[in-house]
Amino acid sequence: MQILGSFRNIFKIAELRKRILFTLGILLVFRLGAHIPLPGINPSAIEAFKDLYGDNQIFNIMQIFSGFALGNLALFSLGIMPYITASIIMQLLTKVSPKVEAIAKEGAAGQRKIQQYTRYVTVPIAIVQGFFAVQALKAFSGGGRIPMFDDTGIGATLLLVLGLLGGALFIMWLGEQITEHGIGNGASVLIMAGIVSRMPAVALNLIEKVREPGELVTGADLLVIGILYIGAIFAVVFVTQAQRRIPLQHAKHIRGRRMMSGGRNYLPLRVNTAGVMPVIFASSLLIIPFMLSQVPGMAFLSDIFARGSFFYAVFFAAMIYFFTYFWTYLFFQPNEIANNLKEYGSFIPGIRPGENTANYINTILARITLCGATFLCIIALLPDMVSAGMGSAIQTALLTFLGGTGILIVVGVSLDITQKMESYLLMHHYSGFVGSGGIRGRKG
Repeated sequence: MQILGSFRNIFKIAELRKRILFTLGILLVFRLGAHIPLPGINPSAIEAFKDLYGDNQIFNIMQIFSGFALGNLALFSLGIMPYITASIIMQLLTKVSPKVEAIAKEGAAGQRKIQQYTRYVTVPIAIVQGFFAVQALKAFSGGGRIPMFDDTGIGATLLLVLGLLGGALFIMWLGEQITEHGIGNGASVLIMAGIVSRMPAVALNLIEKVREPGELVTGADLLVIGILYIGAIFAVVFVTQAQRRIPLQHAKHIRGRRMMSGGRNYLPLRVNTAGVMPVIFASSLLIIPFMLSQVPGMAFLSDIFARGSFFYAVFFAAMIYFFTYFWTYLFFQPNEIANNLKEYGSFIPGIRPGENTANYINTILARITLCGATFLCIIALLPDMVSAGMGSAIQTALLTFLGGTGILIVVGVSLDITQKMESYLLMHHYSGFVGSGGIRGRKG
């Protein structure tokens, strides 16, 4: 009952209500754009295109990042991928280039500059990805298949690339609008919306497979999927909320004419500080070998990085570990925390302030981040191992809709949105979703 009451209270707060409705409106536009076909595409070839690439797991990852617009050959086929790739490049530059790092440390103004540079970098990336996508579509048109294009000239190719570029930039703008005027991280919310929109179709497809005679899908298989799905959700929520609390002691200080005794507090370090971003970044990089495999002479890359292969697992896990540590230390720097504690007269009992404190925090952060990264790898790769002994229909469901990537994104983004809504509730003296949190009944 408390949760239902909290949901009712959400719409009593004018600002939060406005942000939620704005986000839903943007998502509606996003979903409509996923069904607008590219100019010059033969509509009768779309279904044949889905049938050819439907079982390709890297293609299914691209589907996730495009909001399943790629299978429709829509204007939004590139999805949020170019923007995510540009974000990765800019975040790496903040650690490599002293000039970019200095800009990033300028506060809000510096972040706006970094954001503007990210937009600039998105344009050439979208052009390159759009060109490779068009080349892949041209390759599909050969071999006696249904012609994909009404015109294959240079002008038509340029029009298609510009269409994909326009769609990618529009999606980037939609994501920024959600971040600024809506609720949650815009790019993550758009990715989650694409996954959630696909859930009913996949569920109905599995149910139909059970009813069809001679199919390998049974009710027991669906039960196994349900148990795995629910267990993964609980595990993701548990690890995402898990913290390592470091005790802090505050020094005595004088306030007016009174000597105030120092209190005790905690410095919370999350086990998975990076959240779902490492999986998103790692998955986006897996798309590069698939796109390069469309180039003549590079087809072998599609076999080397096929989902379930050794190189795929090693590359995916390595990228998750790298981005987990990178993202964690990008926003949580032990030296700065140690200096802030020393400046405000706080210290960790038994640890000298300054460099010793920074080393102590760094050791704990490195260990718990290792646990968080390992957990992300297990969740992301577990469906590949489980699905190896199941039928093709179950395998497709596990690796797309119920895959580790999809679970981590949906649960992680949902938790982030829930925490933001709860902060609004507590700020306006309403109860949160968990615990009393505030004074019930008082309007903000």
